[in-house]
Amino acid sequence: MNMREWHGKLTLAFSYPNSRGTVLSERRHEGPLLVQKALYPEGPEICHVTILHPPSGIAGGDLLSIDITVQSGAHALLNTPGATRWYKANGKSATQNTNIVVKAGACLDWLPQENIFFEQADAHTSTQVHLHTGARAIGWEIVQLGSIEKSSHWDEGRILLNTVLTLDECPLWQEIGELHADSAVRHNVNGLAGFPVLATLWAFGPAIGRDEADRLSMDLPWQEELRAGLTHMPLSDGQGLSLLRVLGTHAQDVKGLLIALWMQMRPLLLGVQGRHLRLWNT
Repeated sequence: MNMREWHGKLTLAFSYPNSRGTVLSERRHEGPLLVQKALYPEGPEICHVTILHPPSGIAGGDLLSIDITVQSGAHALLNTPGATRWYKANGKSATQNTNIVVKAGACLDWLPQENIFFEQADAHTSTQVHLHTGARAIGWEIVQLGSIEKSSHWDEGRILLNTVLTLDECPLWQEIGELHADSAVRHNVNGLAGFPVLATLWAFGPAIGRDEADRLSMDLPWQEELRAGLTHMPLSDGQGLSLLRVLGTHAQDVKGLLIALWMQMRPLLLGVQGRHLRLWNT
C-alpha cells in the first residue's frame, strides 16, 4: 500500500443488555476510522455515535469499510461531523463500503452528512442495509457534485453509487448507478435536470396510512432550486417502505428538507420524537 493511501476499517455493534438501555458493545477500528465517546442526549434508550475520519477526505487508492450491527432491542443513531470529501483520483479509484445489519426489534437512525465529489474523483460508495422483520430504520444518502461555487460544478470524474436494502435477506430496494461528469443524465429533465445535489431518504417500519402519506407529500417543494417527491410502499405484515427523492442547488437546503421529514417520520416509525442534533447547528 502506498503511504499516501488510507485503508481503514470500523466495526461497531449496539446491544440492549438487561434493559439498562442501548450500549456500544463492540468497537474495533483499523486505520483512519474511529468513534469517540458514545453519547445519550435522548436518555439511555438511544445511543448516539459520531463516525470520525481524521484525514477529512478520501483520495484515489483509499479503501474504507464500515460494519454496523444493531442487536434486538437496541436503538442506535449514527452520524458524521461534517461532509465527506472525495478528491482527485490520481489514476486510482477510491471506495467506501458501509454494511449495516438491523435485527428484529432494533431501531436505527443513519444520518451522515453529504458526500462531496470534487474534480477528477473516481469514487465508489456502497451502502448495504440488512433489515430483519420487526426492525425499524430511517436513513439517507446525500451527494453533491463538485463545488457549487463554480459555474460548471463538476467537469471531470466518475461515481459509482450503490444503495441496497434487504429484508430477511431478500431484496427490498436497490439503487445502482454509474454517473460520469459528462453524462447526459446530469442535464436531462428525466435525470438530474442540472441540479448539483441529489439525495434519497429511506424509511422502513410500520406502514403509514394513505392519509398520512398524502399529508407528508403535500408540503414537499417543487421549486427552482429544490424539488422533492415521496413514495410509500405498503408491504406484508403491516410494514412499509417510504422513499423521499430530492434534487437541489444547495446541500444545506436539501439536508434541511431531509431533517424536516425525519422529524415527522421518526415518531411514526421509530416511536420517538425527532430532535435536532447538535452537529447540525455548527
